[in-house]
This record gives sequence, structure tokens and C-alpha cells, in this order.
Amino acid sequence: MVYLWRYADEAGVVADGPDIAFASQEEAEGWLGETWPELLDHGIAEVSLFNDHQAVYGPMALAESA
Repeated sequence: MVYLWRYADEAGVVADGPDIAFASQEEAEGWLGETWPELLDHGIAEVSLFNDHQAVYGPMALAESA
């Protein structure tokens, strides 16, 4: 199984983002936990996690925590 993030901008339109495959959901979530501020800086407002071609969850908004 391969886990991938799909990215969207503030309007919900699919956006380009890092094309990285992960071996597990935990690896994918760990990577997102470290890189979400950079994704926001590049105009990505929300992400969805997919396992192969099936949605695991999302869209999930990226937002700076207060």
C-alpha cells in the first residue's frame, strides 16, 4: 500500500504539492506534521490522505495554531 497526500488551495481547487509516497499512514502524518507551515506558505490550504486510490480522510484544513 502507498499513502499519498492530495493538496488544494483556499478555493478547494486541486493544487500542486510535493509528490511523495509513504509506506504507512503514520509516516505520511508525521511528514505532514513537520511540513504543514511550508505547504501553507506555498498556497496549499487543505490536504486529503489517500491509500492507493481510496480516500482515508480529508479534506483537512491546514491552519496555524494559536
